[in-house]
Amino acid sequence: MSTENEGTAVPPAPSAPPVPVETPAASAQTAAPEGGAPTAPIPAVPPSAPGAPEQAPAHAGQSAYASAGAGQGADPYGQGAGAPGSAAEAGWPPPPPATPSYADGGGSGADAWGSSYHQQPAPKPKNGRGGLVAAILVAALVAGGVGGGIGYSLAKNDDNSTDSTTVSAPSSSGSVKRASGTVANVAAKALPSTVTIEAQSTSGEGGTGTGFVFDTQGHILTNNHVVADAVDGGKLTATFPNGKKYNAEVVGHAQGYDVAVIKLKNAPSDLKPLALGDSDKVAVGDSTIAIGAPFGLSNTVTTGIISAKNRPVASSDGSSSSKASYMSALQTDASINPGNSGGPLLDEQGAVIGINSAIQSTSSGGLGGTSQSGSIGLGFAIPINQAKNVAQQLIKTGKPVYPVIGASVSLEEGTGGAKITEQGASGSDAVTSGGPADKAGLKPGDVITKLDDQVIDSGPTLIGEIWTHQPNDTVKLTYTRDGKTHTVDVTLGQREGDS
Repeated sequence: MSTENEGTAVPPAPSAPPVPVETPAASAQTAAPEGGAPTAPIPAVPPSAPGAPEQAPAHAGQSAYASAGAGQGADPYGQGAGAPGSAAEAGWPPPPPATPSYADGGGSGADAWGSSYHQQPAPKPKNGRGGLVAAILVAALVAGGVGGGIGYSLAKNDDNSTDSTTVSAPSSSGSVKRASGTVANVAAKALPSTVTIEAQSTSGEGGTGTGFVFDTQGHILTNNHVVADAVDGGKLTATFPNGKKYNAEVVGHAQGYDVAVIKLKNAPSDLKPLALGDSDKVAVGDSTIAIGAPFGLSNTVTTGIISAKNRPVASSDGSSSSKASYMSALQTDASINPGNSGGPLLDEQGAVIGINSAIQSTSSGGLGGTSQSGSIGLGFAIPINQAKNVAQQLIKTGKPVYPVIGASVSLEEGTGGAKITEQGASGSDAVTSGGPADKAGLKPGDVITKLDDQVIDSGPTLIGEIWTHQPNDTVKLTYTRDGKTHTVDVTLGQREGDS
């Protein structure tokens, strides 16, 4: 999705967006771009994790607890309070979801997301199936060449005949002009401000993703999983469509949001930032245009529509050490594959409405079963309104800030909402003393079913919805206790940094 986190199974996400508002999707497992594309498919989401497709396998009997900082430690919902799942020994973060994967094939050197920098050379064809395929391909090419030659010869002879009815279009002395709002016009304006990012770790592992110009100072907005390999002393470069390549450095990254900002070294003075739209005003059915480097094919443009909004998505790279990212995503059917991660999702006017991050795929794909499969029309993008706020915070302080309620919730399915656990991580309190939830009177065992007008069907869905807000925002939580429904206003607290 997106851009995509692949490899780890995250509990299935509801096939239909929560009522009345629909939300995100996560990266579906996608084949890693041969060029090292970092678009990672969405990993399996925990049973209750948003973003996990209904058909996606869930981890049996496994449950995790999220606090305001889900995916970064014991308590994604706040103040370090993590929550155990149905299994007492289960801890945070929950196992990677069997849902969407990062759309770029993944970072962190995970070959599942894309080709690593140390790909083995393709073996020479032997006298087997591989040789046969190659022979057929060559034969087809030869046949095509012959047919083309014959066709050209016949056409030429016809042109010389007196009874030819062929009509040639009048030649134009100037260049063809595309009307404003057409895909060609939008692409022509956006491509010069889109870059292909190559991230390499100190050990030489890495992949390829996408990013776009955020401001004139040289800041580029992309996904955290795209640049993860280069965070600790690795190498990072950004290449523009005109072929100019710049070294870059990571300014800040937020694993939970899956957002990162990098800055070009010796940035040119003529950078043109892409205009940012308003993702809150996007409607299902609106046209979309995605730009990225699917499977390493830089500067690729695809189109589609917004197929759903507010899709709860939990995505990861699928590795054993991976922590999930949560979003209330824009879902699109524009073709997104490994390598598209971090690229812009544009509206028909060319304004950025999201960052392609994860995709949902049907299998691991590939003849050998080791590569990600491609787009099946389920891509997920981080809404630009949220990504913009995160980016500005990263540029300002280098660290992300997460809104929290100060309570640990279970990520298991079948709870009918986000259930506050009886105990937090490592025996801590599930509801932080003096925290937002405590002040609002929430207690262990309460099941949160709504945040404002958004239906909450699981812990991961609650995390994604909370993270669309800012610290100190006041939200209305609807919850059930002892069979009775209650509503309370909660002023969100905050936690700084990924843990």
